[in-house]
Amino acid sequence: MGFLKDLFGRGGRVVRGQVNQGLDSVEDATFEATVKQTVRDMREELTKTINASAMAMSNHNRLEAEYMKYARQSEEWLARANQALDAGNEELARKALAKKAETDQQVGAMLPGVESARTASEQLKQKVGELKRRIDEADRTATTLVARRNAAVAQRKVAQALSGVGEADNAFAALKQFEEGVAREEAKAKAFDQLASSGKDESLEAEFAELQGSSVDSDLAKLKAARYAKALPAAPPKQIAAPES
Repeated sequence: MGFLKDLFGRGGRVVRGQVNQGLDSVEDATFEATVKQTVRDMREELTKTINASAMAMSNHNRLEAEYMKYARQSEEWLARANQALDAGNEELARKALAKKAETDQQVGAMLPGVESARTASEQLKQKVGELKRRIDEADRTATTLVARRNAAVAQRKVAQALSGVGEADNAFAALKQFEEGVAREEAKAKAFDQLASSGKDESLEAEFAELQGSSVDSDLAKLKAARYAKALPAAPPKQIAAPES
């Protein structure tokens, strides 16, 4: 069981390693596209946020327009009440003030909603502006990340190539394997040569070696004789006797 467990464990590691290597290759190939798609997704979210914010802001604008309409009506009824008093018609002035009171009631009822919508609208404007700023920053960061990753991947591949521990088809690793193969063949050849020479007659080989040594000794003796003769002083010339008279 231990053997099978180890076998399947090793096999699992091999499979996981191949899967991870495949995922790494896919990630290397799609990293830039993935980063850019991420930024595009952020911009799509920004578009959705802007649309939602626009609806909220339009609601505020509608409420505020309605509020301002009633506020203007209140002022108009007050102006009419003054006009009626100027004309000496108090009953008409009373009716105008009654209308003004109704309008003021509408204004008072709408004021909290308008203020709440105004606050929400201002907050949405700030958030949308902040989101735009962050997305622009993310876009710049994505460009930088792509450049940094490309540089890192290139450095890693160069380092792997130089160290010979890269992919299985690494040229340096292949050359190393060729070198090791040649070394193995040379070792085999040397072994066979040793086996072939082991059957020779050692005494016969020694006799031939002795003959070669005698030839060298003879050459050495001749060289010494020549050097000795060259070193002897020259004999003086013989004197010729004078003829008798």
